[in-house]
Amino acid sequence: MSEKRKKRILRLCLVFLVLLSASIAFLLPHPMNEPKDNTVAVNDGHGTIRIEPIPGLPASTLRRSEFTHRDNAITYTGMEYTACQGVDVSDWQNEIRWQEVADSGIDFAVIRCGYRSYGIGELRPDNCFEVNYDGSGEAGLRRGVYFFSQAVSVEEAREEAAYVLLLLQGRALELPVFYDWETVTDPEGRANAVDGSIVTACAAAFCKAIEEAGYRAGVYFNKQMGYHTYDLAQCKDFTLWLAEPGKHPTFYYHAALWQYDHHGTVPGIDTEADRNILFEAKKIET
Repeated sequence: MSEKRKKRILRLCLVFLVLLSASIAFLLPHPMNEPKDNTVAVNDGHGTIRIEPIPGLPASTLRRSEFTHRDNAITYTGMEYTACQGVDVSDWQNEIRWQEVADSGIDFAVIRCGYRSYGIGELRPDNCFEVNYDGSGEAGLRRGVYFFSQAVSVEEAREEAAYVLLLLQGRALELPVFYDWETVTDPEGRANAVDGSIVTACAAAFCKAIEEAGYRAGVYFNKQMGYHTYDLAQCKDFTLWLAEPGKHPTFYYHAALWQYDHHGTVPGIDTEADRNILFEAKKIET
């Protein structure tokens, strides 16, 4: 091979190496390309977005590796929490054999006490609230309640809180009263177009009225609502209940209650039922 040909090949190799190095440098993370703010990347269920963590609202410390599927339930084995199994029910489940539910390992129930209709906005009691409250208590389960809201104003949210207190009539609860505001599939749903700032104000007003009456209060939401509808900074003093069906929660913030299955099966309940885990921090002995 001639000397001229060798030099030409050498030059081509050097050009190739330069181009390869530039390509690798372009693909690898570079400090200059990293966001210079305090945001973090999260998946909102549709894709990756960036959020700025809310001061005072703890991030989740749950580890994916500690979640296991056993029989009809998901369990959490992390040492920092006691993970209790629960269900949430309404009159849709019809008659429930609560002792069978308790014997299957269910520790708590969140019971719908009432709702506002999504059409005319009428306040109505859940037809099975009283029998579910009594039956679950007799079986030794801890109880909380939720109210399905269709409030379109703070005044309506306060009206809903007053209605819940009327339904409770001072009954004891071991778990919070949850505010469950949702859009509905009916395009005529009265609350479907309510702005997130109003939804947040309604939740805060409801929860404050409930806590002023001596109960604990909480807010129910799915991942999309947690990132895009609610300003959780205004809800950080209330118990968060996350609806995110799956093998483990991925929501950035800590939620004390996780609804992991909308189609669960539970002995003593003849229909599908929502399955939940309550994460209770273990006390550190000194």
